[in-house]
Amino acid sequence: MRDPASLAITARMLAISAKRFDRPVLGYLTREEIAAILAAPDRRTWSGQRDAVLLATAYNTGGRVSELTGLRVRDVLLERQIALHLHGKGRKERVIPLWTNTATELRAWLDRINPAPEAPVFPNRSGAPLTRSGVRDRLNRAVATAEQQCPSLRGQHVSPHTVRHSTAVHLLESGTDLAVIALWLGHSSPAVTHHYLEASMAAKEAVLRRLTDPSPLSTRYRPGDQLLSFLQHL
Repeated sequence: MRDPASLAITARMLAISAKRFDRPVLGYLTREEIAAILAAPDRRTWSGQRDAVLLATAYNTGGRVSELTGLRVRDVLLERQIALHLHGKGRKERVIPLWTNTATELRAWLDRINPAPEAPVFPNRSGAPLTRSGVRDRLNRAVATAEQQCPSLRGQHVSPHTVRHSTAVHLLESGTDLAVIALWLGHSSPAVTHHYLEASMAAKEAVLRRLTDPSPLSTRYRPGDQLLSFLQHL
């Protein structure tokens, strides 16, 4: 629109269909695997308590790494409403409710960090916000510890985005509408959330249970009286 002379060739370019490519199934963790990871950090240490609260918050909110590292003390709402104020992509903001356990852990954690409204909720030792690589490193440590109690985690590639995917799939399996999950995760469109429907085996199995198998039932062969009489006289 800014260059009318190029409108014809631009229209031809936009008419080119997108290249087809293989879309892998989204990876996610079971509830048991998530529970093992959340229990892995050593809460007796400062960094261990931070990691435990960080992972619990990540699973509760399904937040992106940038949203978690960008959390400030003022974004933790523990007064009239128990929720987190997340700042997503494209300056989109949303408020996510918290489970009682997550809120309790956050409340205890805030007593151990800088209470200034602009202070990061998840700081490093120097007081600066954790970086993306820092979050990934702390998650890797938790997964390595959790593998000892949950062998199914061995060999899996678990990233912060895997935790986000797990939140979406578990919400779907609990019966949450796709539109609500889209709002929960901060998706630009519910169409993006449909990928989680493809990944959820529980949702597919629930559909299968509601359908009747059209294949004929297997029956046990019963010999007739003449055949039995013949066999008895052999």
